[in-house]
Amino acid sequence: MYKLVLFDLDGTLTDPKVGITTAVQYALKSFGIDVANPDDLLNFIGPPLRDSFSQFYGFSADDAELAVAKYREYYSVTGIFENDLYPGISQTLKTLHDKGVTLAVATSKPAVYARQILEHFSIDNYFAFVAGSELDGTRSVKSEIINYALGELAITDGAGAIMVGDREYDINGAKNAGINSVGVTYGYGSRGELRDAGATYIVDTVAELGRLLVDVT
Repeated sequence: MYKLVLFDLDGTLTDPKVGITTAVQYALKSFGIDVANPDDLLNFIGPPLRDSFSQFYGFSADDAELAVAKYREYYSVTGIFENDLYPGISQTLKTLHDKGVTLAVATSKPAVYARQILEHFSIDNYFAFVAGSELDGTRSVKSEIINYALGELAITDGAGAIMVGDREYDINGAKNAGINSVGVTYGYGSRGELRDAGATYIVDTVAELGRLLVDVT
């Protein structure tokens, strides 16, 4: 039985599509790159931003850093709240919390933003700890974030913890940290992506996620 459940944020607890894609559009425009369709930027939801600017647009390390700074000009003021809590998530968290399960967030997003989002949706009280990256990019690899959370919560046996996320980065991060995982397809990763990454469980809806977590905790 799992005593700790770690949740990814973007694409798992909340749908950040509008805020993230608009902020990426804003950043790219400063480099003279116009992307009209925000759906072309969905790959930015999940992985660390610096990696995405380099991987998808060939930015150098210096340009990726500048792009992240431009992104945050928009995101930190407006984009952070262009975000929606997935229906049913609040009740799922309450059910697990009331059951005595320890809940935490493990996100590649800077922890300072993650805390603001959790507070905005009034779900921050369900979480014992929020693990994220630093604004300078430190601790952005998912396995590092998960291990950081495990350490802060004094979890020494990985068999008692499970990670919930919507992208391969979450599943691979869990695997590298020595814990099991749940892949959710209602976010931004496909069933195939999650299966190929080796998710322990895969669910398609928040309701299905809730039932699974109640059963295994």
